[in-house]
Amino acid sequence: MIGALGSLARPFLFMLEPEAAHRASILALKLMPPVSCAFRDPRLETRAFGLDFPNPVGLAAGYDKGGEAPDALLRLGFGFVEAGTITPLPQPGNPKPRLFRLPADEGVINRLGFNSEGHGPPRARLLARRGRPGVVGVNVGANKEASDRAGDYVSGVTAFADVATYFTINISSPNTPGLRDLQQAAALDDLLARVLDARDRAAERHGRKPVLLKIAPDLAEGDLDDIVRVARARKIDGLIVSNTTITRPETLREKSVAAEAGGLSGKPLFALSTRVLAQAFLRVEGQFPLVGAGGIDGAESAFAKIEAGATLAQLYSSMVYKGPGLPRSICEGLAARAAAEGLARVSDAAGRRAADWAAGKASV
Repeated sequence: MIGALGSLARPFLFMLEPEAAHRASILALKLMPPVSCAFRDPRLETRAFGLDFPNPVGLAAGYDKGGEAPDALLRLGFGFVEAGTITPLPQPGNPKPRLFRLPADEGVINRLGFNSEGHGPPRARLLARRGRPGVVGVNVGANKEASDRAGDYVSGVTAFADVATYFTINISSPNTPGLRDLQQAAALDDLLARVLDARDRAAERHGRKPVLLKIAPDLAEGDLDDIVRVARARKIDGLIVSNTTITRPETLREKSVAAEAGGLSGKPLFALSTRVLAQAFLRVEGQFPLVGAGGIDGAESAFAKIEAGATLAQLYSSMVYKGPGLPRSICEGLAARAAAEGLARVSDAAGRRAADWAAGKASV
């Protein structure tokens, strides 16, 4: 039913400017009847970061920035939902237009720039749903004009410690000048030390919340070595690979739109993000789980992320093209794949083709 309604709505939404269509979809979710469309199968149940997930398919940050509809999104079939990115102070983000579709490539370019309501409204919404089931993470960021960006991440962890199931530290958006500099070893070490200290202090009242780090796909292998070394030394709970890319594959068909500045996501990001995911998996050596993000558009690509090293997977841009029935469809496909291969859990396949993906020898 949800998939059919999505197919009917898509032509209407594509008549709207992309950011207006996004806003319309959030409003539609908020009006959706509280009926679950989730697909349940024990082979999909996954444990990571000390948390239990009904399935490994999550919604990445960027869609529900303000935490307006996490419960409706969970009812679509997502195993977890990530709100944000949320900055301490309200900020408008970059000038419009700042969101662009690449239909022929099933991709999206955005240069939103952490448009955010600040901590207040999202915190109030998440506080109102506290006690309900479902894994809802909070992706925190820094204000563009912040003099102490690490302090903004500390502020986010402190503000949402009682309502977030986990935290994602987003230092990899290409749309805030200088933000990716926080991926450099010394800056990252200081950032993680302060964030984890804030998490541990808040844990005395609200319980220990996992902290994940979200990184860019546009990393030299030496930079990835540094990030993983610092992340392991600081004992973070997980890594999300990856954010959007500033590169533009030569295979893109929407040449004029591809010239727009911003981060590219969706199907064109799949190969790059999956290779970096596998490279990270080999370096992490099982110390913490990985979340694969970038270009997932169906069960086959989701399973490829798992084989490349992901315990969990996240998507967002493909919802633009495949509609709200996508999470259930992916779950059905993953369960069928696990059954066909005799896997007790789909997560049992995590990393089994990491070496091939890391070397660029694998494909979907």
